[in-house]
Amino acid sequence: MQIGMIGLGRMGANMVRRLLKKGHQCVVYTRNADKVKALAKEGATGATSLEDFANKLAAPKTAWLMVPSGEATENMVAQMAGLLPAGSTMIDGGNSFFQDDVRRSKMLQPKGINYLDVGTSGGVWGMERGYCLMIGGDTAAVKRLEPIFAALAPGRGEIPATAGREGMASTAEQGFLHCGPSGAGHFVKMVHNGIEYGVMQAYAEGFDILRNVNSKDVPEDRRYDLNLPDIAELWRRGSVIGSWLLDLTAMALAENPTLSEYTGIVQDSGEGRWTINAAIEEAVPAQVLTAALYARFRSRQDHTFADKMLSAMRQKFGGHIELKSRE
Repeated sequence: MQIGMIGLGRMGANMVRRLLKKGHQCVVYTRNADKVKALAKEGATGATSLEDFANKLAAPKTAWLMVPSGEATENMVAQMAGLLPAGSTMIDGGNSFFQDDVRRSKMLQPKGINYLDVGTSGGVWGMERGYCLMIGGDTAAVKRLEPIFAALAPGRGEIPATAGREGMASTAEQGFLHCGPSGAGHFVKMVHNGIEYGVMQAYAEGFDILRNVNSKDVPEDRRYDLNLPDIAELWRRGSVIGSWLLDLTAMALAENPTLSEYTGIVQDSGEGRWTINAAIEEAVPAQVLTAALYARFRSRQDHTFADKMLSAMRQKFGGHIELKSRE
């Protein structure tokens, strides 16, 4: 199946590579011509402009946008709306606000263009591990593109089916799911990232406690010089708190137990804030997720080992580079 990809950053380029390996055809475009040429050498069809990109897509045309959320996505949706014919599908795979998806979908309906929002999780490891895809939009459009979603997703792999799910007809076990109408995919991804904040904060605070048990504030007979890389590795094996985030934490600590290359300035990309706003709208208590978001705000004023741990995890799963302090 053919699909077009606009935006060839950390995730977009690797998604193209995964699709190519699975036998799909990809038309690619970004303003950086060198990135286009690099993927063309790997088997993609390069485009020199948005017009060239749209012309090289076969009907029914499908354009997947992997550009920064907000104004960049808004502008790209508007431009592509003028280039794609009726019957086409536009996919936003970035981290857009779900309410924007609802609006954009309604905007494109008179043009006969389907708009899908696909929350995409997997970070810089997705090409190898696959991407978890949370999809919102028209059912028929989602069904038509299932081969693309299945190629990007991890598949069942070696993860056993959850007990009690026998006989349930769902693609969830393959790593992609049509969550509902427009906005539903990014809403699920938004909450996913809000939870991510909380889990990361829990690991970070726990390791900070382990590290500081050897401080002068603790009575000498209860001080322990603990090996944090070993403890992280230990918890990966048989522990109830094992996870991919813990795997990445263990990797960061193995590389540098003091995490001295990180300042501890922890950014937030928006989804955490949106999750808390949704909780307020729904009158749902979300103490842990709210505290985790506020901890990131505080990290920009003073920095703890826990903040360095958070920054290290973000770099490991998403390639996020620390920004300089705003002070």
